[in-house]
Order: sequence, then C-alpha cells, then structure tokens
Amino acid sequence: MARRVSPVSGQEGAKIGMSTLSARQAALRRHARGAMLGLALGDALGATVEFMTPREIQTRHGTHDTIQGGGWLRLPLGQVTDDTTMSFALAEAWLNGTGDPGAEDCARAFDAWMRSKPVDIGNTVRRGIVRFRHTGQACMPISEDAGNGATMRCAPVALALAGAPEERVALATLAQARVTHHHPLTDAATLAVVGMIQSAILHANPVAGIREVMARANQLARTHPALHFRGRPMENPSGYIVDTMRAVLQSIDLNDNFESALVDVVNRGGDADTTGAILGMIMGALHGEAALPTRWLRVLDKSAYRRCLLLADKLIERAPAWKTV
Repeated sequence: MARRVSPVSGQEGAKIGMSTLSARQAALRRHARGAMLGLALGDALGATVEFMTPREIQTRHGTHDTIQGGGWLRLPLGQVTDDTTMSFALAEAWLNGTGDPGAEDCARAFDAWMRSKPVDIGNTVRRGIVRFRHTGQACMPISEDAGNGATMRCAPVALALAGAPEERVALATLAQARVTHHHPLTDAATLAVVGMIQSAILHANPVAGIREVMARANQLARTHPALHFRGRPMENPSGYIVDTMRAVLQSIDLNDNFESALVDVVNRGGDADTTGAILGMIMGALHGEAALPTRWLRVLDKSAYRRCLLLADKLIERAPAWKTV
C-alpha cells in the first residue's frame, strides 16, 4: 500500500523553507505549491470515480468527497495517476537544464516516464511517445484527436514561466503539448489553462485572481466557440478536451472555493481524474496551499506530497516573477 503523509495542515506545509523569503516570494511559493498539490489532490480524488456516470457515483458513494483509492485502477489509498506523474516528468525536464526545455527534452522526459511503467497511460500519449522512440520526431502531426492529455500536465510550464512574456510561454507550452497532442482545440485549452494558473499565482489574491481566470475562460470561449462552457451542465465528460474544459470551467464558475469546486467536478464522473487534476491546479493556484483540505493532504501518497512541494518550490524559483520581487 502507498505510504501516506503524517498529519500536516496546509498552514504548516506553507511554512516549510519560507523563513528567508520576502513577503512576495512567500506568496508566490504558497500559490505554486497550491497548484501542484491541487493537481495531485484532484487526480487522487477523481481516480476513484473515473469512468463512472453521475448516477453510478450517487448510488455507490452519495457525494464523493473522500480520497479513498480503488476505482477501475484499484489504486491504494492516496495514490495518483498519470496526470500527476507526467507533470512530475515535465517538471524534471525543466529543472534538469539551464534554459527552457524544447520539444525533444520534453519527449525524452516522457519516454523515461513511460519506461518506468506508470499505473496508467492514455492511448494518444502512448502513440506520441512511441513515435518519438521510433523516429526521433518530437512533434506529432496535426490530428483529429483533441484529447486532454497535454492539458493535464501543463502546470510545470505555468510555474517555471510565471511572469514571462506570452510568446515565450506559448512556445514552451506547445512544445510539451505537441509531443503527444496536436490539435487547435487542445492547443488553445492548454494555453488557456497555463494562463489561468499564472494569473492566479501572480495575483496571489483570490478575488482579483478569479476575475482574471474567468476573463481567460470567456476569451477562450469567444475565440473557440466549441469551448463555450455556460448552459447545459457537462456530465460524464470524456477525454475530449471540449468535454473536459466545459466541466472544469463550469465548476470553477459555480463554486467559490477549492473544495466545493473539486467535489463538483469529480462528481460529474467520466474522465474524473483529469477534470479533477486540471481544476485542482487552477483552483490550487488561486487559493494557495493553506486552502487545501487537511483531510485530503493527510492521505495523499507521501512521495507525491513531498514531490509536489519540492518541484513547486524549484519551478517557481526559476520564474521571472521570482526574480523581480
């Protein structure tokens, strides 16, 4: 069984290693940690009900609001899936070099991740990595597969480039995305989520941050009408990025705190680990580490918990925003 963290509150976790930081740097770190931990919590909570319908969730769990493992992958309590571990692999690609990693750097990191025999791997992700192994080409051709696998792992780019020019952020975001996914809607959604995370971190104020997050969501819907998210509730979302983003953005729009939004989105069922991961990284960045439910942090896989903190700290310290405070 996966090891679990000893009881620790979000406030206690936020204090680790912050005594010598400026107030602004401490805020950046808290919100960066919120993004990475939020990703892992959303993944772990959603994995239990992945591929279930809302009615099946209601019948079996009532309201599913407890990290408990199980699900179709038969996970131990607190274990995360490919959403989180691919994000870790991408984070390592950023931290192992001196500059922004290119597509080949990302592809090599994903290849090493796949060789580690992860608990799960999506078909589109697998095809992209296998293609890189056989051809050395780190950019998939444009396809009709607008999956969500590139978006679920984008948090490290957002942290490492917080405060960077948009052109630089876009280049790095698409470099990692197109190793496995190359579709205009996936590109647009991944760029938007990176922007939402960065807006949330840089404002370090939930009121101002949520305005920026929703402004980006509305702009995404205007530019790509398929990603319009208001109207009929999105239930049982598939791995199609349109379904995923509709569910995520509806839950953010309808809820004003991390826990209620995450519970909302995973109880919609479908690809619940990924909708949970994407919502978790955005809302975690918005509200910060201290706002994450202690009861969830206590049962999150210990290794994943510690790695989220370590990688969040190292990534945000690379960011232009860190150097300008």
